[in-house]
Amino acid sequence: MVRVGVIGCGNIGGVHAMILNKIKQARLCALADIRLERSEEYSARFTGGKAAAYGSMEEMLEREELDAVHICTPHVCHVPMAVQALKKGLHVFMEKPPAISREQFEELLTVSNGCKGRLGICFQNRYNETTRKVNEVLAEGTLGRIKGGRAFVTWHRDASYYTESGWRGKLETEGGGALINQSIHALDLLLGWMGKPVRTEAAMSNHHLKGIVEVEDTLEAYMAFSKGAEPVSASFYATTAYAADVPVLIELVCENGFVRLEGNSVWYQTEGKEETVVWQAPKTSVPGKTYWGSGHEACIRDFYDCLESGKAYFNDLASVENTFYTMMDIYDSARNEGR
Repeated sequence: MVRVGVIGCGNIGGVHAMILNKIKQARLCALADIRLERSEEYSARFTGGKAAAYGSMEEMLEREELDAVHICTPHVCHVPMAVQALKKGLHVFMEKPPAISREQFEELLTVSNGCKGRLGICFQNRYNETTRKVNEVLAEGTLGRIKGGRAFVTWHRDASYYTESGWRGKLETEGGGALINQSIHALDLLLGWMGKPVRTEAAMSNHHLKGIVEVEDTLEAYMAFSKGAEPVSASFYATTAYAADVPVLIELVCENGFVRLEGNSVWYQTEGKEETVVWQAPKTSVPGKTYWGSGHEACIRDFYDCLESGKAYFNDLASVENTFYTMMDIYDSARNEGR
C-alpha cells in the first residue's frame, strides 16, 4: 500500500483526493494546505477525519512516513515542492504545468534523474476516450500523412477567478494565462500527433481584464513542422474571454481525409468516402467536465499501476518536454512580437 499525501486543498486537490480513495494501491494519509482549515475540511470530507491535516508541506513531510505526494498547488510551487519531495525519496505526482520557466524545468529534470522516486505529470487529457479514439483512427493508417492541424480553446474566466485565488493572473506565480493554465492540454495533444515544431510565431493580448491581470487572456500561434517536401503547419488559438466554456476542438487534416475531436465526439472521413463517421465517447461518471475532459482518474490510476508493476509511466517528465519547450517558445515569440 502506497501511503500518499496531497499538498494543496483547492478544487483540483479535491479531485485527486476523491480519486485516491478509489485506488486499491493507495491510501490517503495526509493533507496539507497553507490554510490549515482547508486541509482539516478535506480530511473530514474525503477520509472521515482519518488523514492527518497540516498547514505546510514541510510539517507534513517531517511528521508523516509517506511514499508519495500529489502536488496540487499554485504553479510557482510545483517545482520547488517536487524537488523537495524527490530528494526525500518520495514518488511525486504533479499537476500541470511541469514548470513555469526553462530554469525550473531543467532543475526538475536534473533532480528527477538522480532520485529513486518516480515523477508523473498530470496531462490527463491524453487518457480521454476521445484522445484514444483519435490515436486509433490515425494508427489504422488509412488517413495517411498529417498535412496540418488546428486547435481552439474558447473558455470564460471572469475577474473573480483571478482576484479570489491570490496567485492567478500574476506572471510571477502563474507563469502566464490562457496558454499555460487553460490550454496547455490542447497544445499537448496537438503536438503529440504532429511532433516537434521547427518554428513558432505567436501573439497574445489581454482583452477583457485590463488592469486586473498581468497575463494573457488570448493567444494565437503558428507552428511549422519539418515533414518532408511539403510544408506542414498548425494553427493554435486560446482565449478565456469567450462568453462560455465550450468543448475544445482539435482537427488534423491528412492526405486522405481528416479527423476532428470536439468535446465527447470524434468525426473522421477518409478520401473517396462522402460519409463522415461520428463516434461518441461513452458516458462516464468519473471526475471531469465535458469541456476539458474526464481523464484524471485513468491518468492517476495508471501512475499507481506503474509504481506497482515497475513499468515506465506514460506521463513522465521526458514525455512532456516537447510540450513544455514549445509552450515557452510560443511565449518568447509573443513577448517579442512574433520574432
